[in-house]
Amino acid sequence: MTERWSAGVLHYAEMGYWQPDYVPKQTDVLAAFRVTPQPGVPPEEAGAAVAGESSTATWTVVWTDRLTAYEHYQGKCYSVEPVPGIDGQYIARIAYDLDLFEEGSVANLTSSIIGNVFGFKALKALRLEDMRIPPHYVKTFQGPAHGIVMEREYLNKYGRPLLGATVKRKPVRSRATTATSPRRRWKTCTSAPSSRRSSAASSS
Repeated sequence: MTERWSAGVLHYAEMGYWQPDYVPKQTDVLAAFRVTPQPGVPPEEAGAAVAGESSTATWTVVWTDRLTAYEHYQGKCYSVEPVPGIDGQYIARIAYDLDLFEEGSVANLTSSIIGNVFGFKALKALRLEDMRIPPHYVKTFQGPAHGIVMEREYLNKYGRPLLGATVKRKPVRSRATTATSPRRRWKTCTSAPSSRRSSAASSS
């Protein structure tokens, strides 16, 4: 435990993030990264670093560590191959256990895999090239509560696109102006096309 979390540069391959004998499961989330290691960093170590930083290498040690199968949640870099025709670049394939991610959350999936890995010392460059999301995870997404048909029924708007906008707070605007701005825009968006044209003509 002490060696695993000792200060200094982590040796990700030695920590179990490089597993060339690992065979991905049908339920694993797979990611292919194009990695460019820093000079002197072996490509396997670079791939293991990405696997670690995108899974459990940044976890803080707490007493519940002893209740968790840490290796179960580790990202596993199982393949590193050179990019044909380009020196110094490699495709690192990494498998993530499905239990690492929250059900039905794109934000959790993306922040876990790509939220922590760009711009750390072992790599000169990094790019996510491809992903395989298993059906087991896709089925956890139930979709929206209702579709475009019900949206139109709620708004009573048909035959034209529905647009969305965000009114941002600007320093030059007063609070009163910012508060009334969404109301004015809502009235404009929900008014009939003919009334919008007449109001635009009068304002001009």
